[in-house]
Amino acid sequence: MYRIGELAKLTGVSNDTLRYYEKNKLIAPAGRTDAGYRMYEDEAVRQIRFIQRAKGVGFTLSDINELLSIQLEKTEHSCHEVKTFTEAKLADVQQKLAELNRIKLALEKLNEACCGGPESAEHCSILQALETGDLADTRL
Repeated sequence: MYRIGELAKLTGVSNDTLRYYEKNKLIAPAGRTDAGYRMYEDEAVRQIRFIQRAKGVGFTLSDINELLSIQLEKTEHSCHEVKTFTEAKLADVQQKLAELNRIKLALEKLNEACCGGPESAEHCSILQALETGDLADTRL
């Protein structure tokens, strides 16, 4: 059994994060001491590591909550359900990457159009494009 501080050190997350996970029903203490300290079992360590790995690949805490509930009742769920989470997350990441690439290209075009000289910014092509909306080539 681990007190919250011990669990925090063991898993590399803060006490506040553990309380947050508990509040959001991602982990639960096995009980409390007479003094009111939360006590956690080894299962909490496994769950926190699961949460950390899932966060590391981009799942939201809501997704992780769902994945944890599936993990706890594996026989009641299919691999298809779990794969659906991964496919949705992958599609989301691909969409974000496309958006970031579009932004990158637009910024490159804006940057290339500017002389970057020491003269006054009165005629700065970047400011003008942003002001007038003349960003046809950048699709912003």
